[in-house]
Amino acid sequence: MGRAKAITSIILIQFILLHVTKSQQGFEESSAARTLKQESHDTHEVHCSRERSRAAWQIIDDYLMPFVEEEGYQISTDCRLHPDNDLFRDQERHKIHVDVNEWRCGYCKKSFRAERFLDQHFDNRHYNLLNVNQSKCLADLCGALHCDFVINSNLLKAKCNPAAAARNRHLCESLANSCFPISQGPSARRLHELFLRQFCDAHTCSGKAKPFPGGGKKQTNLLYMATSILLMMLLPLFYLLYYLYQRDMKRETQVLRRVSQVGRKAKPS
Repeated sequence: MGRAKAITSIILIQFILLHVTKSQQGFEESSAARTLKQESHDTHEVHCSRERSRAAWQIIDDYLMPFVEEEGYQISTDCRLHPDNDLFRDQERHKIHVDVNEWRCGYCKKSFRAERFLDQHFDNRHYNLLNVNQSKCLADLCGALHCDFVINSNLLKAKCNPAAAARNRHLCESLANSCFPISQGPSARRLHELFLRQFCDAHTCSGKAKPFPGGGKKQTNLLYMATSILLMMLLPLFYLLYYLYQRDMKRETQVLRRVSQVGRKAKPS
C-alpha cells in the first residue's frame, strides 16, 4: 500500500514538472517570436542594390579614375559618378578586411566571417548613416558602366537586345556630357572622348567594340609577386652556396700548393 502511494506521488510530480516545462517553452518561443518580429520591424528596406552599386564603383575606380587623376581633373558633385553620389560609399569606406575570413565594421569594430554578413550588419545597425533623402543609387548606372560584364563576363556572349543597348548608350553619353563638359577645357574634352571610347562605344550589338579598351588601374600580377618572393628567398641560399664553393676552391688550391712544394723538396739533387 505504501509503495503504491509512493509511485503515485512520483507520477504526479513528474506530470507537474512536465506541465511547467511546456509552459516555460511556450513562453520562451513566444518571447523569441516577439524579438524576431521586432528585429524585422526595425530592419529598413533600401531600394538600391548594394552589390551592383559596389560593382559600379569598382568599375569607376579601376577604369575611369586613373585617367581623371592623371589629368588632374576635379569631378563636380553634380556628376552622378562623384563618390558623394553613392548611397553606400561611407559604409564601404568603413569596411576593414582583416583576413580572408574576417571583416570588421569600422563604426563599432564588430567582426564577421564574410562580407555579406557585414553588409547585413550595416543594413540593420547603421542604416541611419545612409543618405536616403536623395536619389543616389549608383546601381542605376550599371547599364551604362557594364556592371553585368564585370560581375559575370559570360553575359557578353548572350543575345544582344538592340533596344537595351540603345538605352544604355544614351545613358552613357549623358554621363559623359554632364561629368566632362567639353566647354570646360582641354582636360574635360579629353576625358569626354575617353569616356565615350571606354564605356559608350561598346553599347552596340555589332560585337566589334569591347568595354574598357583603354585599360585601367594596373593590377598587381600575382605570378610576378610570387616569383619576386621566391627569388628573394633563394637569393641568400645562392650566396651561401657561392661562398661555400669559393671556400672549398681555396682549400683545394692550398692543398695543391702544399703537394707541389713537397714534390719539389723530394726531388734528388
